[in-house]
Amino acid sequence: MTFNYPIATSLQSIHSTQRDFYATGITRQYDYRILQLKKLKSLLIQNEKAILDALYNDLHKSEYEAYGTELGIVYGELDKVISSLHTWMQDQRVTTPFFAFPATSYIQHEPLGLSLIISPWNYPAQLTLSPLIGSIAAGNCVVIKPSELSNATTHIMAKIINENFNNNYLYVAMGDKEIATQLLALRWDHIFYTGSTAVGKIVYQAAAQFLTPVVLELGGKSPCIVDSSSNLKLAARRIAWGKTINCGQTCIAPDYILVHDIIKDKFCQILFDEMKKLYNGDFEKSTEYGKIINIAHFHRLISYMNAGTIVHGGSFNENNLFIEPTLLAVTDLYSSIMQEEIFGPLLPIVSFDNEKDIIPFINKREKPLALYIFSENSNFIEYILQNTSSGGVCVNDTLMQIANSNFGFGGVGHSGMGAYHGKLSFEVFSHKKSVMRRGTWLDINIRYAPYTKYSLSFLKRILKYTMNRGI
Repeated sequence: MTFNYPIATSLQSIHSTQRDFYATGITRQYDYRILQLKKLKSLLIQNEKAILDALYNDLHKSEYEAYGTELGIVYGELDKVISSLHTWMQDQRVTTPFFAFPATSYIQHEPLGLSLIISPWNYPAQLTLSPLIGSIAAGNCVVIKPSELSNATTHIMAKIINENFNNNYLYVAMGDKEIATQLLALRWDHIFYTGSTAVGKIVYQAAAQFLTPVVLELGGKSPCIVDSSSNLKLAARRIAWGKTINCGQTCIAPDYILVHDIIKDKFCQILFDEMKKLYNGDFEKSTEYGKIINIAHFHRLISYMNAGTIVHGGSFNENNLFIEPTLLAVTDLYSSIMQEEIFGPLLPIVSFDNEKDIIPFINKREKPLALYIFSENSNFIEYILQNTSSGGVCVNDTLMQIANSNFGFGGVGHSGMGAYHGKLSFEVFSHKKSVMRRGTWLDINIRYAPYTKYSLSFLKRILKYTMNRGI
């Protein structure tokens, strides 16, 4: 399968026609937004098997995993937005200061305009469609640039969208980084990027030329802390699941484990045993275990194995892009595996014997997208929560924080900016416009020049009264 790369002029044409279509105001209408959301859901259901097949082709995702981590989340987002959009779109009344009487004040959510969504390869359906749902709900036109690495999934999404929606409303631009560069040279009203921190910086720089607002969903090295009070077997099972799903190619997967020294050896054995149980003892033959996305990422991961001592695992097969889940004891904390996001089934193990060492160890690194704490000690959990910063936290489990649509999902610092999911997906693609409507039946002359001593005295009294009463 080969890409049909659009040339720059065609991208400019799409951009121009979307600008014209947005100007008609059609996308602002509630009925239009709901119709498009329901249409998208119907198309996804009709093409569900093709999407699942594509995900298996790209990443060897089983039907269960593909549905649970991709389509199921997308369907949930669609249902939430469709049922709630009318309420979300209503004007939000806010208090009007006393000195502005007579007046009413409210906030309107208005679309930003033209959105560019650049999505990654590791969850190519979910991480493309979830922000798309938010942008449609907010009333925008959208151009999507999926990853060329998830070839099969990109093609099926392009087919679904480009053949069923007008290009002046929604359009999937297929291609490599050259296409992304051409798109970033155009002026957008919002850019939503999911991917690496390095590319996130490039996107941010491009957006700065036009003062375009951005959401950057990045990654980083998410720590997983296991203290001596934790339920070792359950902790191991939940970490094994969170690390091996999608073959470790998950932005919020545990990236390294900080484990108390007195339980390290025992825990590592239990953890690897739990990993084997998940895949019936044979990772390579399992129909449930994924594969590395391509040969370049495969070799990058293999090179990391030299950064520590293999405790468990370590086998690989280049022919089918297979890497066994691998636990590595790491002593060089400045090695590549401890400096770069792994994005694969390798898990460095770092031991500690003093809980006070954990905070400086985590905080001297960039702020992670996720942080995991396994402990039965409430004081210890609170100590970690109060002294670290991360995009999100899950206590005594992994990945599950993303399943709550009432949370905003996003990073902090180098792990990203902005958050989405649920109502936040609608809000992040909207502008909150402040509106004050003043009555004309009363006008207090004291606000107008020329001012007198009485004017100033009255102003001071009215402002003091307003501040004291919080109005």
